[in-house]
Amino acid sequence: MKLEILIHHLEPKQRLHPNLNPDVSAICFDSRKVSPGTLFVAVCGTQTDGHQYITQAIEKGAVAIVCEKFVEQPVPQVPYIVVEDSKEALGLLASAFWGHPSRALHLIGITGTNGKTTTATLLYRLFKDLGYACGLISTIENYVDNTVLPSTHTTPDALELNQLLADMVAGGCAYCFMEVSSHAIDQGRISGIRFSGSVFTNLTHDHLDYHITFAEYLRCKKRLFDHLPSDAFALVNIDDKNGKVMLQNTIANRYSYACKTMADFSGRVIEQSVEGMLVRIDGTEISTSIIGRHNAYNLLAVYAVARLLGVPKEEVLPLLSTLQCVSGRLEYVKGGNQITAVIDYSHTPDALKNALSTLNDILAPNQSLYTVVGCGGNRDKTKRPEMARIAVENSTQAIFTSDNPRFEDPLDILNDMLLGLTDQERARCLSIPDRREAIKTAIVMAPPKSIILVAGKGHEDYQDIKGVKHHFDDKEICYTTFLNI
Repeated sequence: MKLEILIHHLEPKQRLHPNLNPDVSAICFDSRKVSPGTLFVAVCGTQTDGHQYITQAIEKGAVAIVCEKFVEQPVPQVPYIVVEDSKEALGLLASAFWGHPSRALHLIGITGTNGKTTTATLLYRLFKDLGYACGLISTIENYVDNTVLPSTHTTPDALELNQLLADMVAGGCAYCFMEVSSHAIDQGRISGIRFSGSVFTNLTHDHLDYHITFAEYLRCKKRLFDHLPSDAFALVNIDDKNGKVMLQNTIANRYSYACKTMADFSGRVIEQSVEGMLVRIDGTEISTSIIGRHNAYNLLAVYAVARLLGVPKEEVLPLLSTLQCVSGRLEYVKGGNQITAVIDYSHTPDALKNALSTLNDILAPNQSLYTVVGCGGNRDKTKRPEMARIAVENSTQAIFTSDNPRFEDPLDILNDMLLGLTDQERARCLSIPDRREAIKTAIVMAPPKSIILVAGKGHEDYQDIKGVKHHFDDKEICYTTFLNI
């Protein structure tokens, strides 16, 4: 593709050697991956500044440079395009390079602190059951119709994202359901992407290590709705006080869903047990094997999106009741002594509180609730004492352990968690840094008929320790322990 065609939608502040119009065979923002014919985009990242590697990129064959500032000694035969924000430019370039694939799909973006993965995955499964070819971009895995691809980020980088969308278009997909993280919005990964609709699930304490303030976190999420086109829909959980904020400046068609207040789409939990719940959605009762009041919101959002995409109610509801829980989201494993281990990804205070609230709702008078939980290393430290307090207040016994310690000492993380507790509360909990031992201890200690929540990692099958990912699967540990006791 000719450079001039590729940069058509950019608004350069300045250009050097504008008469040069080379053929571009690839786009790259990592100088290590540059090959002859590449357009190199110098991005100012959180770890390093791509402008430091422009010379290296040219030496490896880059034929053009997009940057935010000129280098001191530009190469004469290479065109330089200076832009205001190279991260945003990267998204626009990626979209153009892959033929603007988002325009050929009904692309639905789901954002919020909790519920993104469940909502996106259930939408994908529902539309597959309806007979459509569709795609999924999520924390757990990506799908191009029936082909599964590994997922490394909640939202891929702009190049990977547009290539995925292009593959979906080439594969005949009509729909794509996509998690949109606040990091992706802030880093311009969705720049140039056209959404047919967006969903806001909720907003609670998370990622303040990155956004610094909750207000900035909120503004970042809101940008997804601010940039929706007029023929798209904006669907928000109006029971969350931030739902109305998301709609303030959008020109999209506005819709709401709720389980507590009046909304365009309403739902309510009638009853629930560890094996499922009865939910009323849009006036009709359905049974589902998915548990949790927070999941009633997710199911309601799925229903609302399907209706907004034109699927009749009588087609949606029967299939909605057949959907199964998403991996690592209140997924249970039954063991001896009628003990049930529940694996959940709840790694934020609100998600942990929701999971514990769900389990306490279904707990019989003679049952105990044990919670095994940790907090991730090199992440938002302010949520650690809050999560510890939630675990202690809502459990019979809390056991604090490692999550993904990354480059932090696990004992330091546990000490941060304990700061949220009184001396009396500390006496009611255990700290066991080894996660495997913590899970085993909970299973051995728990009285018959107990429920054990193993929180924080969910679907993850690894533990990140000092930059190395070691195989570790909470569900696998529970199965093995149950077999050996």
